[in-house]
Amino acid sequence: MELKGKVHKFGDDINTDEILPARYLNTSDPGELAKHAMEDADPEFVKKAQPGDFIVAGKNFGCGSSREHAPVALKAAKLAGVIAVSFARIFYRNAFNMGLTILEAPDAAKEIERGQEISVNFDTGEITNLTTGKKYASQPIPPFMQELLADGGLIAHIKKHLEAIPA
Repeated sequence: MELKGKVHKFGDDINTDEILPARYLNTSDPGELAKHAMEDADPEFVKKAQPGDFIVAGKNFGCGSSREHAPVALKAAKLAGVIAVSFARIFYRNAFNMGLTILEAPDAAKEIERGQEISVNFDTGEITNLTTGKKYASQPIPPFMQELLADGGLIAHIKKHLEAIPA
């Protein structure tokens, strides 16, 4: 799978309260959560972000609480994914469980700038900065995790497999 989109750049240690402020945890509706994605990191984010765009960030993206609302908000905002130097471990797992595509790519995350356009091949892990022509390598997403993402996350993946079991 290969996706192209514009970059929204963030720094190090973007926590889950910046991704989705706690004041919006009174709902689990993905559409409502998407309206507040990245609000405390950039109040104009949802006005600027388009479906298929990427977040590119520094180290420890998704640190803080373990709330699943944060990756749900980003996925519901129709982002193609998040590329970072590194992710907080619980956010990393929650992202895949919720169906949000993420890649750790330190060189790409450090060099790609806001507003540039990138192409990401999730099968090979290759990231191309379409603005500069520079290519970056990251670890490709393993096939079983790509299947999890394609199914829409862990719950949808399990449901799909349960429905396939003959009665």
